[in-house]
Amino acid sequence: MINTVKVNHNRYIPSSLQLPSSNQKYYYMNTKTAYFFLRVSMGINLLGHGLVRLVKLQDFASGMMKGFETSWLPQPMVHLFSVTLPFLEFTIGFLLTIGFKTRIATMAGASLIILLLFGSSTVENWEAMGIQMIYAGLFYILISRIEDNYLALDRK
Repeated sequence: MINTVKVNHNRYIPSSLQLPSSNQKYYYMNTKTAYFFLRVSMGINLLGHGLVRLVKLQDFASGMMKGFETSWLPQPMVHLFSVTLPFLEFTIGFLLTIGFKTRIATMAGASLIILLLFGSSTVENWEAMGIQMIYAGLFYILISRIEDNYLALDRK
């Protein structure tokens, strides 16, 4: 059995890798700072996606409808999703950027990526799916390290 030492917030590391106590506070602050920058970066990304699409909502929805003509998804469902998507992106992005309801926002963001992956698969858009998988991985980090949330309105 490997001996472990509690570092912070129920996170354990092998005692052989334990940092000297003078370095633990820097490790702690580095993980908090890294989480902050990742959360804000994802927030700005989604906020920007939503904002530019809201300004030209009908054009965006028409483009989505055209892109999904070959899909087996019902066109009314595609239209509903395409007019809803910018609002979801904007809201999730805003919440992540300011760090409010972070747990809910990260779960909503990950769920949105799952929906986008599903939609992209119906039109065989493998390139988009590759990019969406990167987003899924980033949301995994945001969700699994939520205890590192820092400089946020809710701190979780």
